[in-house]
Parts: sequence; C-alpha cells; structure tokens
Amino acid sequence: MKDVLKNILLALVIFIVLVSLFSGAVDLFKQERIISLSELAAKIKENQVKEAVISGNQVALTLSDNTRAVAYKEPAGSLLEGLKNLGVTEENLRAINIQVKTESGFGYFLINILPVVLPFILILAFFYFMFRQAKSGQMQAFNFGSAQARMFDPNKEKITFKDVAGAHEAKEELSEVVEFLKSPGKFLGMGAKIPRGVILIGAPGTGKTMLARAVAGEAVVPFFHISGSEFVEMFVGVGASRVRDLFKIAKKHAPAIVFIDEIDAVGRHRGAGLGGGHDEREQTLNQILVEMDGFERDTNIIVVAATNRPDILDPALLRPGRFDRRVIIDEPDIKNREEILKIHSKEKPLSADVNLRKIAERTPGFSGADLANLMNEAAILAARRNKKEVAQTELTESIEKVMLGPERKSKVYSPQEKEIVAFHEAGHALVATSLPNADPVHKISIVSRGRAGGYTLKLPSEEINFYSRSKFMDELATLLGGYAAEKTVFGDVTTGPHSDLKTASDLARRIVTEYGMSEKMGPMTFGDRERLVFLGKEISENRNYSETVAAQIDSEVSKFIDKAYKTALKIVKEKRNILNKIAGVLVEKETIEQTEFEELMKNFQFSASAA
Repeated sequence: MKDVLKNILLALVIFIVLVSLFSGAVDLFKQERIISLSELAAKIKENQVKEAVISGNQVALTLSDNTRAVAYKEPAGSLLEGLKNLGVTEENLRAINIQVKTESGFGYFLINILPVVLPFILILAFFYFMFRQAKSGQMQAFNFGSAQARMFDPNKEKITFKDVAGAHEAKEELSEVVEFLKSPGKFLGMGAKIPRGVILIGAPGTGKTMLARAVAGEAVVPFFHISGSEFVEMFVGVGASRVRDLFKIAKKHAPAIVFIDEIDAVGRHRGAGLGGGHDEREQTLNQILVEMDGFERDTNIIVVAATNRPDILDPALLRPGRFDRRVIIDEPDIKNREEILKIHSKEKPLSADVNLRKIAERTPGFSGADLANLMNEAAILAARRNKKEVAQTELTESIEKVMLGPERKSKVYSPQEKEIVAFHEAGHALVATSLPNADPVHKISIVSRGRAGGYTLKLPSEEINFYSRSKFMDELATLLGGYAAEKTVFGDVTTGPHSDLKTASDLARRIVTEYGMSEKMGPMTFGDRERLVFLGKEISENRNYSETVAAQIDSEVSKFIDKAYKTALKIVKEKRNILNKIAGVLVEKETIEQTEFEELMKNFQFSASAA
C-alpha cells in the first residue's frame, strides 16, 4: 500500500509539472498580438473589431481583417464601463459580437486552485518521504546486528563430490561428516560425539569453498555461507551479535552446515593487534568460540571453515571440541589436473586435436582456479579468432597468459635490445639443457609478456615432492645462465637479469638457512619463522643467531651464488657456438617450441660433467 501511495504522489507531481510546462509552451507559441484598452477603444470606434470573447481578465479579439489580438482589462472593473469611459458609444458596441466565457472545469482548477493547493501537496510529500526514510533507517539499525549469511538450498543448485575433481583424501575425510549429518543417531548410539567443526586448509584456488558446498549437497542439508570479514564492523559488539544470530538461524534449520570463508579475518591470534580484549575482531572470535562450545550434544550443525593461513589462527580455535578435524587440500597433481580440465571443458567445444593430458603436464603448480581460468582464456581466444572449436593451440597459449600475462606486442625492441634478450634467453636454455638435474625446456620466447622481456619455459617431466641439493644447484646455475650469456657475449650486463638475480639470491639463502644444505653451517635452520602480526601485516622476523653467524650465512650464500655462476659461465663459454645458434633462431623467429629446440640440439652432445 505504501508503494502504491508513493507511486500515486510521484505521478501527480510529474503530471502537474508537465501540465505547467505544456501551458507555458502553448502561451509561448501563440502568435496573438497584445493591445491596450485605449487601442481597443480606437479600433471599435473605427469598426475594425468583429468579435470579442471575455474570459476573466482576458479579452480575445477577432479583427475585421480576421487577425487575432488580445487585450487585458482591470481585474475588478467592467470592460464595457471602461470602454465607455474611453469614448465608445453603445452603437459602436452593437456592431461587435460580444461573448462572455465563464471559467470552469480543469482549467479553472489549474489557474485558480492549484497555486494554493500545490505547496501543501509538496510539503506533505516531503514529510512523507522524510519520515519513511527515517523509519527505514530505524529498522536497519535494529537489523544491524543480524547475520549477513547467505543460505543455499542444496535441492536447487546441488553440488556433489562428483563435481569436485581431485582432492581424494579430503573427500574421504569429509564423507564421514556427510554420514554424521545423514544419520546422527548411528553415532550417538555408540557414544560418539558429532564433530563440531572442520577446517579446510589449502592455498588459494584449491577448491575449499567448492568442497564445503559439496558436503552440503551430499548430505542434502541447508548451507549457510558467510565470510569472516562480514562479522567485523566499525562498532564494537556487532560482530559478536552477528555470530549469535547466525548460529540461532542455523539451529532452526538443523541439520545444517555453516561455512565461514577466510576465517583468519577474525580468527587471528588474540593479543597480536591493537585494542586488547575490547578489539572488535577479538570480541567476534570469543563469541565464535563460545557458540561452538555451546552446541548441544544432539545438535546437527557442523561448522566448516576455510583458510590459507593456518599459522596465524588462535590456538583456542583449533583445539579439539571446536575444529576437531583439519583437512589439508594440496595443489592438484598431474592426474587431478587432467580431471579438473575435463570438468571445466564440459561446456566448451573442443577440437579433435586437443590433448588435455599434455596441458596437465605443462601446468605443474596450477590450482583448480588457475585451470578453470586457463580453459576460459582458451575459449575467449578461440572466439576472438572466430573459431567454432577450442584447439590445442589456444590451450597452450593460455598457459603462458595465465603464468606470465598477455603478450605485449606494442613493446618493440631495437635491434640491439632484441639481440641482448635473445642471448639472455638462449643462456637460460643452454645451461638448463646442459645440466642433468634441471627441468626440460618447453619453450623459449623473446616476445614480451607481462613484465618479462622474454622467457624460457622449463617444466619438470614428473611431479616433484622433494628437492635435492644438486637439483637446487642446477636451478641456481640456470637462473644465472642469462647473466653469464650477457657477460660473455657483450662484455657487459643490463638490468634484464634483475628478476633472475633476486630469485637466485632468495633460493641460495633458503638453501643455507632453511634446508640445512650448507656443509659449513651444518644441518641447522636459522631464523624463527614466526612473524609478528601488526594490523594484519607481517613486518618482523625473529633472528635467533648472532651477528657472527649472520656474517657466515652471508658468506655461504655468496659461495653458492658464485659456484652456480661459474658453472653457468663455463657452459656458455665452452658451447658458445650453440649459444649463437639458439640466439640467431630467436632473433629470426622470436619463439622456439620444445620440438624445434630438441631438433636444434640433437647434433650436439651434452656432457653431464659440465656441471
């Protein structure tokens, strides 16, 4: 009813404005001449007036030449009396057809009544909208502490474990949760307690949210989704109120699943930030802990949380009785990557030459979200080329786009710069091919992508879980291959290798301080990996070693870098003819694929002793 009244008032105001504009426009476009009463009296005396129509204060005239004119009389006076005073006789008036038109109807309303009524209507409309807005704000204030969770009905958009590729161990662990929700009496009869919570731990894009929705789909129970950041507001106590409201709603729909995404937004270690115990984030965390402890034994509500930072969560949140189970979701291996690619290719027309296995081989380290993005980019690329199907070419190009960014074709190198980039990338490829523990070269390109001037794509031939010292040393030498090539060929170096040098320096420091692979420093780690949290950022690291040990660490890092550089320099100098050949092909073609590179190298014998 309120909306109807609002629409009526709005329509009335619009109508009045339009009528006023229309009336003004009509008066504007009228071509009638306005004459004075004295001029009118003179024309009557000369018998130049045929007809006069009196309407209020206005007199519409039709002259003897059929033209029209308008005259205005005094508001309180009579037209005839005024004309007689100006010398018009009754005989002159009898020759004119005089008519008196009475004002009535809608026009009379607009002219006489509307100017009085319209201000009251506008004032009433103003107060109505003002009070309505105030009431709406008041209702929002009452609902400020209510939960903002979104409820998904599993019967409408059902997602099951079949829709989630890979993560077999995680699905096995979560299948027990599904069974708890389906038949809780079976476990309660044995004296077993239903788990209070499950926390999903994994890198971004590994499918934590999808797994949580699959649990709800398998159990066919309501699924409440909320982000950890949605609890926290500017006012202290709002987050805790929303937590209480969320669990109250969930209990009404039990059995149900409450999914809290990015729980580290409110679950950080207490006492690490500002505000002490009165901090809004800590108040919210305390309420979550109380609610999870306050579940009745027969309440069929399971809290599923997701985070990629389990190291910063409060210990009280992870203890048994709250989040009883931790499910680790790793990045998919080659088999799981192929399954994920198949799922995301269901709605995309693939050509007969597509081999998803090869795409899975070339995407180590890709998460499920990365693979979904890859398939989408391939479909976009095929559509831009006006193709009806997605071919292997589009999929291969999409890998590089996801990894490095789009091609920057507008970035044109000078002939000298092009030669430098070609020898730089040729140095990486040559050193990687010469060392036994380096990853195989899949592609070399001097086409700029993202922030890289060129790139050498190296991918492992199989999944690697453990890295050896020799593997790291060959990787260091490969990273410095471009630097060594520039130094050898041009006798100088550019800013091109800055990213390689940074990566190599970080890797060498981890070899010494984290992996215990330095013979001088021994099997020890250096530096406390627990970092101080200040307003959500890591700004400090605890050094648990002396300045003398720090100098020894720096010395060992320099030794690793120096040894890797000498290895790369030796390979580049001994196989200078091969380096020139690779760089020459790159300057000419700009890109060398794996098959072409292997064909280019087959006439040369590489010795593993080059390392």
